[in-house]
Amino acid sequence: MAVKQRLIVHVTDAPERSRYEARIDGELVGYTEYRHHDGTTLLARTEVPEELQNHGIGTQLAQFAFDAARKAGKRIEPTDPFIAGWVERHPEHADMLHEKAIHLGEET
Repeated sequence: MAVKQRLIVHVTDAPERSRYEARIDGELVGYTEYRHHDGTTLLARTEVPEELQNHGIGTQLAQFAFDAARKAGKRIEPTDPFIAGWVERHPEHADMLHEKAIHLGEET
């Protein structure tokens, strides 16, 4: 049976590019673009190369974004489908959602 290797990912804020970046051994392996506006952080797009998906990189980016917003006293508005799905799978972070995103996942 093959054992899935745990990747050591470092996530940092790259404000000059308006995104959180994930790196492995210094190499960029993913990012989440953001915009700050009126006490809200809009999470617009998450990108992780296909060959590195399902290794938790997107999850670490999402967690970093929510932790940064919580520390800064901001709300999150996830327009990125990956982040929206992550929040649905992690309802313990729903308190961070901006009022526009409170009904995330509900049918209309």
